[in-house]
Amino acid sequence: MWKLDSDRALVVTTDFFTPVVDDPYDFGSIAAANSLSDIYAMGGKPFLALNIAALMPDLPVEINSEILRGGAEKAREAGVVIAGGHSVQDTEPKYGLVAIGFVHPRKILTKGGVRAGDALVLTKPLGFGVITTALKQEKAFPEEIAEVVHWMKRLNQEAGSLAADFDLRGGTDVTGFGLLGHAVEMAQASKLKLRFFVERLPFISSAQKYATWGTFPGGMFDNRSHFGPSVQFSEGISQEMQMLLFDPQTSGGLLLAVPQKKLKAFLNCANEASQPAWVIGEAEAGEGIEVV
Repeated sequence: MWKLDSDRALVVTTDFFTPVVDDPYDFGSIAAANSLSDIYAMGGKPFLALNIAALMPDLPVEINSEILRGGAEKAREAGVVIAGGHSVQDTEPKYGLVAIGFVHPRKILTKGGVRAGDALVLTKPLGFGVITTALKQEKAFPEEIAEVVHWMKRLNQEAGSLAADFDLRGGTDVTGFGLLGHAVEMAQASKLKLRFFVERLPFISSAQKYATWGTFPGGMFDNRSHFGPSVQFSEGISQEMQMLLFDPQTSGGLLLAVPQKKLKAFLNCANEASQPAWVIGEAEAGEGIEVV
């Protein structure tokens, strides 16, 4: 983030990865939505992007072009111009964006902006990592794949707009570190304890089935190893459920801290805008994460 003047700060970010789904168009769309998410997570609005692409020269040109078309159409949906980019040859496809946006310097959404008493609101369900792992292992059913693709392709644009409209200060997007990994970062930056309620957590329909089967991505174990010491689980929460909360998400939702006095109006506006919003926890004095 770079402050330009009293009314504008520039937000610049980048992200790219290997395919998480089989369809090249969907892969391009998901990668673009994921890249743009960082701008929304800072309270900003994206306006320009550049392609980053590693493409396989021996693949049919239609596959490579579908990846780029998926990214371009998702960017257009967000009101973003893709003004070029750079590509190289590689043995495995990789795609993403450099994304550039603007935010007002006094309206930045940060991990350190949470205040004691704030409600914690999540804008997409959890469980993407176990489903995409099941897809790689050829276990997932078509309807399960369609469900996770729908959520991963969804922009965080409306959620980000609501955060700006309600002048929120605390938030992040839930991506590779999983819900609890990103929550630990928020708790540490805000110097608070964050408490989550298991019964309120939303999951895509087959996530808990695959967790029971042990269909875990490798990043889940890394997340638990790194962030686990900061998390306290109540007795009775299963190991499968605990692992799901460290599940790395591709193009996950926003985790927003909403002051209690604004919560009802925020949820009403989210409902009117057809923006999912689940109240999954609260912030209080203390440190670390508690899951009850």
